Amino acid sequence: MRERINVALKAAQDNGDKRRCATLRLVQTAVKDREAAARENGKDGVNEIEVVEILQKMIRQREASAVEFESGGQLDLAEQERTEQDIIREFLPVQLSEDEVRTICEETVKEIDAQGLRDIGRCMSELKTRYPGQMDFVQASCVVKDMLRTDGNDKTGNGSEGTGDT
Repeated sequence: MRERINVALKAAQDNGDKRRCATLRLVQTAVKDREAAARENGKDGVNEIEVVEILQKMIRQREASAVEFESGGQLDLAEQERTEQDIIREFLPVQLSEDEVRTICEETVKEIDAQGLRDIGRCMSELKTRYPGQMDFVQASCVVKDMLRTDGNDKTGNGSEGTGDT
């Protein structure tokens, strides 16, 4: 993936596409920053799954910024953020739709026999193993949490069953 980003940056430079160049440089910088942090912690850098997570985070940040700009009447800046999102998305694996994510989450909860909120971690670990980079795991976590919460099987052992306290 990093090679694809480098090739795309070179092509954008050759074509004089300043927006694309700036966005791809931001992506490279984000990856390099994460690699430096990983090395400081004794790791060998970041793998492809972590690069995908970085890209997904960058997309979420731009979506939030675009919404803010729109609500503030700065439509040109909102459009800029959406353009950057599109550029970043080019490097992500094909993403599953919301319906596909929901279906996969339901299947995973059943397969691992998740019984309550305490099993969210197991569910998410399984999803990340099976579908690396193919879904927004923040969204998937919310779906799993809602499913486990509404099952009425919250056996977290926190002593608040039925009280509504959290």
